[in-house]
Amino acid sequence: MIFNHSRLALVALASSTMLSMPAAAESANADSDTLTEILVVGARRDQTTLTTSEVKPVRVAKADAAALATAVPGGALINNGALSGQVQFRGLMGARVGVSIDGQRFGSGGPNLMDPPLQYAPLPLVESLEVSRSVGSVSKGPGLAGNVNATLKKVDFSGSSSADLSGSLSATVRSADESMALGGVVGASTDTWRIHVLASYEEGDDLRSGRGDITNTFHERSVAGVGMGWRSQDGKHELGLDYRHQKVDDTGNPPFAMDIEFFNGDFVQAKYRGKYDGMNVEANVGYADISHAMTNYLSRPAPMPMMQRRSLAWAETWTADLMATTDFAGGKLKVGGDYESSTHDLKITNPNNADFFLQSFKGIEMERIGGFGEWRMEEGGSGYEIGVRYDHYSSTTEGASVGSAVPMGPAMLAMAFTNADTDVTHDLVDIVFQGWYALSEQATLRATLARKNRAPGYVEQYAWLPTPASGGLADGNTYVGDVALKAETALIAELGVDYAGDRFYARPTVFYRKVDDFIQGVAYDDTPGVVNTPVEMISAMNGDPTPLRFGNVDATLYGIDLDMGVTISDRLHLDGSFSYVRAKRDDISDNLYRIAPARGTIALTYEGGDWYVTAATRLVAAQNKVSATNSEVATDGYALADIYAGYWLSDSVSLTAGVENLFDRFYQDHLAGYNRISDSDVPLGSRLPGVGTNAFLRLDYRF
Repeated sequence: MIFNHSRLALVALASSTMLSMPAAAESANADSDTLTEILVVGARRDQTTLTTSEVKPVRVAKADAAALATAVPGGALINNGALSGQVQFRGLMGARVGVSIDGQRFGSGGPNLMDPPLQYAPLPLVESLEVSRSVGSVSKGPGLAGNVNATLKKVDFSGSSSADLSGSLSATVRSADESMALGGVVGASTDTWRIHVLASYEEGDDLRSGRGDITNTFHERSVAGVGMGWRSQDGKHELGLDYRHQKVDDTGNPPFAMDIEFFNGDFVQAKYRGKYDGMNVEANVGYADISHAMTNYLSRPAPMPMMQRRSLAWAETWTADLMATTDFAGGKLKVGGDYESSTHDLKITNPNNADFFLQSFKGIEMERIGGFGEWRMEEGGSGYEIGVRYDHYSSTTEGASVGSAVPMGPAMLAMAFTNADTDVTHDLVDIVFQGWYALSEQATLRATLARKNRAPGYVEQYAWLPTPASGGLADGNTYVGDVALKAETALIAELGVDYAGDRFYARPTVFYRKVDDFIQGVAYDDTPGVVNTPVEMISAMNGDPTPLRFGNVDATLYGIDLDMGVTISDRLHLDGSFSYVRAKRDDISDNLYRIAPARGTIALTYEGGDWYVTAATRLVAAQNKVSATNSEVATDGYALADIYAGYWLSDSVSLTAGVENLFDRFYQDHLAGYNRISDSDVPLGSRLPGVGTNAFLRLDYRF
């Protein structure tokens, strides 16, 4: 097992979910980020960097790239649908985690986060995931928790003046939802120019649990794009331009009140890299345009005509950033600035009545301007990084409007909101210190101290109409926002050790996060259950007499996560991981919502040259520390058995296969949502079950 003490990395093969350390370490060295894991998706086999003697398993049973987070200790998947998974790191999820695609940030197309950023990273097109599950460097942007950046496949510059053709293709089939996924990239390049096209297509039916079908878990997604680049002969200047269009067609979301009718997204990004007398300069400009429709009658049993709803959402995001890196005081100094501007709209309609509509989010404008300085020094396996970031946030909205068929209550709320002052600003300062000290050739001590912030999102601020739109919480409650919300501020401390001997490795980390003004659903007023306000009356008419309001509370999160392994013989090794987080409110006796229970993995792998076999188990404890405020239900623990195998047909072709949940055990993942589909094998209102036995096969080809 190969480890670099100051740069830890993971390599994941998405279909068979196998890890391979050396190729990842090479990527990590290039990134030069102490606390970053690099999960490389797709088979790698290079006689100089990779053999089958370095493999270990992680698990990906879905089409969702967010599921790769389960490969990282402390990471977990918030399962809101086949393509709507969110990443949770050490108990924090959603907008608290900074997620980007090829370094590009953008706003979700809808208010319920049916399209978390990683929905726009189909696994057939993902080259790698860069994960900072700690706090992340300030140069990576704002965010209360860690960072995830999905790097899409492309064709790199070659080492020759003549054009070379290259590419990467993959095909995957899964039995649990009878799904298939095809995709890849093909292009040509020289030492000064490159061009490629990429495409993928995925579809799947309803998933099956150990007790029947999980209705409305089907999915369909397609992507097409093109990229090009130019590099000067001396290698000092590089330009890149990428465009892709993504379409998600009918896709079910049983934890939500509606299903996806479509997402249409267009993404453009221009990049520049330059070297000037010891200074490296990076500049990026990005644009994203996402349109979205969701319904409560096309994919699930339709309610009566007057209750049918079709919601239309739209989001547009512009981003720009500039960063310079130079030698300074014996280390590397990064200084830079970034800008992000997004607009959001949502219109709720009744397809049977043109006069019934509510523009519940209208002309919302969110803007952020930030700047940072970051100094990093490293010598002899030890080093530290100090960073400071300042961000100014501003937001406003055009108010609200409703159709003539909308009842008086919502119409009066819309009028009051339109006449209210909705201009909001926040000025936030992040401070991050990360250090690592080589105790010996085998052991490195890590420590982190940080102050991190998060500004409220537009749903949390501007939701004037009580609806289930909650930014992806999917707890079944209705919510309204509050323009007076304060920003979240977290004080963070972490301590860890990385040890890698000849036959044993381990890297445990303990962490503590005290979050002031944590944004959480709270009772709408001081008399919950007493319907005595217009908001409560409207919410009660829609089935929830106790709506929640986004409010500021105090919270604490602490825990431990680790991975470890031992080489038993030249061909046999054992690997495992463990994660635990405790998350509670400090203002009242309650717990935070949707926190992963204690869990671990154990895997035994045997390598036979060009092939390998892994037997693994997933162990998950019961979760009884649940949120009474969010009406959260406790879950039992469970254990699942998996088996994986892989075979390299050649240096460029690999075949992998496996069976997950080998004994078809019925279980409920605590991070899954609650079923809102009446015509299903899953009882209405119960927690969605986990996937039953799932056999898969994947073929990878690189040329």
